[in-house]
Amino acid sequence: MISQAAMALYIVAINGAAFWLFAHDKRAAIARAQRIPEDRLLAVAFLGGSIGAKIGQMVLRHKIRSEPFRQQLNGILAVQIVALAAAFALSML
Repeated sequence: MISQAAMALYIVAINGAAFWLFAHDKRAAIARAQRIPEDRLLAVAFLGGSIGAKIGQMVLRHKIRSEPFRQQLNGILAVQIVALAAAFALSML
């Protein structure tokens, strides 16, 4: 079984990476350089970086009008919040 410390480190790292990817993509958009595909941004969010991605989206004001990307990111975040709440509830029984 994975230790809580290892899980916490993973969550911090994947969310930091998600935020960094949003910042990098924002800089690329401004410079009209090669962008990070939306499916890769969503994949990092799906792998646990949804909070970092959402914070990056809000703080950097990046991809805030991009549909269906915004809906997909919000859906991933909602599912992960419900899963986290369920995990805590089950461990408290």
